[in-house]
Amino acid sequence: MALIVQKYGGTSVANLERIANVAKKVIRTKEAGNKVVVVLSAMSGETDRLIKLARQAAPEPNLREYDSLISTGEQTTITLLAIMLNGMGHKAKSFLGFQVPVITDQAFSKARILRVQKEAVLKELAEGTIVVVAGFQGRDGENNITTLGRGGSDTSAVALAAALDADVCDIYTDVDGVYTTDPNICSKARRLSQITYDEMLEMARAGAKVLQPRSVELAKKYNVPVYVKSSFSDEGGTLVTKEAKNMEKEIVSGVTYDRDQAKITVIHVPDRPGIAVAIFAPLAEHNIMVDMIIQNASIAGYTDMTFTVSRKEVLEAKRIIGEAVQGIGADKLEVDENVAKVSVIGSGMISHAGVAAKIFQTLANERINILMISTSEIKVSCVVEAKYTELAVTALHDAFELEKER
Repeated sequence: MALIVQKYGGTSVANLERIANVAKKVIRTKEAGNKVVVVLSAMSGETDRLIKLARQAAPEPNLREYDSLISTGEQTTITLLAIMLNGMGHKAKSFLGFQVPVITDQAFSKARILRVQKEAVLKELAEGTIVVVAGFQGRDGENNITTLGRGGSDTSAVALAAALDADVCDIYTDVDGVYTTDPNICSKARRLSQITYDEMLEMARAGAKVLQPRSVELAKKYNVPVYVKSSFSDEGGTLVTKEAKNMEKEIVSGVTYDRDQAKITVIHVPDRPGIAVAIFAPLAEHNIMVDMIIQNASIAGYTDMTFTVSRKEVLEAKRIIGEAVQGIGADKLEVDENVAKVSVIGSGMISHAGVAAKIFQTLANERINILMISTSEIKVSCVVEAKYTELAVTALHDAFELEKER
């Protein structure tokens, strides 16, 4: 008997018909002799509707109340699934995040999980119950409801799988696995049968929407095998796991893109110790993630500093940095929201020279200017003008012949 955690996203539970389809998949897993924990998102579009309501009520809603509101979407889906499962003759019980409980910090709207208290879930599983848990939510140390940020149900599922020592965490979505790039913009995209945690993490951070980056971090930390599958088909699937000895190292595994980017440049910054802290510490205090950072060479004791943040947070970042700019004596801020990040990822890049040069040459051949560059052992990211996103992705996919089976 295996313990399996299954997570279903918003499109998988978009209406009663699809929730019934989920119920049938869960029952098949249960009848195969497994213990099952199901983690659900809200119905597709529901969280966006609730966010819109909150912002209509107040332009900048109190974040504690905001989390209480937008967490309600999952309550609908988990109770509907539990009702259906019970009606089909299978004992099921739903749990909200605070009922498990999933304990988080107090960073409302983007809380991080501190621990999962598993006793209540284990008790129900021991009694043969199918446990249905609301993803995306938890509670802090003062019993306030918190939410984990967009895509947080993935993190909920992996955290539960880790806490329960589950055999596998199945992530059901509207695609049948992880592809070499977005098949919506590149017809040659190929589904990967297996990918390492590190590659998946870099792809998720670089814009691939299949898994939330924090869920992959947790999976790697606790060695949770994650299987990405389609809710609408029994075919395909991609296993996200630690690197196995028999895994052939492809030089490049995928090309990703992220249009949720904004470039901020602080002009004429005094080049002295402590300046970087003065700029980036206030952003960290407001839980604003900074991605790529470039500092130009110092000229006459001054430099320019450029970095990227989420486009959704650029107004708040501009306000925060604007206050810091005055304090450090910089000249001004420049913001460019018309950018995108394109990344080439692969664990084989570590041992192969010339990958970066090939990327730059490919973009140059398409007359695409590179605005920023960031590299790691298994990733090269370039910020380009947003209008060139699809061209850059398809050109790089072709250049590395990712359509070919390895």
